[in-house]
Amino acid sequence: MEKQPEVKRIDGDFADMKKGDKMLIATPAIVDDYVRHIPKGKQSTIAQMRKDLAAEYHAVNCCPTSTGIFLRIVAEAAYEEYQQGKPISKITPFWRIINEQSPAAKKLTFGIDFLLEQRRKEKLELPAVK
Repeated sequence: MEKQPEVKRIDGDFADMKKGDKMLIATPAIVDDYVRHIPKGKQSTIAQMRKDLAAEYHAVNCCPTSTGIFLRIVAEAAYEEYQQGKPISKITPFWRIINEQSPAAKKLTFGIDFLLEQRRKEKLELPAVK
């Protein structure tokens, strides 16, 4: 049985959320679906994904911890599919949301060379620092 998303009211301040805010705890499938919908040649950020998913589920934001873990699961699974011969066009394009400066990039078991190669092919540059 697939895990279902949960919206919980948090008991105390957590990350960028305040006590009493509704927080979405997504699932790897929800994160995978979000990333698959980022068009080729475009990119998003984990922060934007958290906001977008939270809005969809009527929450203030998405849990940063579980979202990061789920994004890494998605990236590792996609790379594994690629290694097993699945065409690049059929795997989840995690390089459109994870860039080389992302904390998630440092945790990928396969390193960042593949990530960098795909970002170069789609001409994805690092987002400007605000």
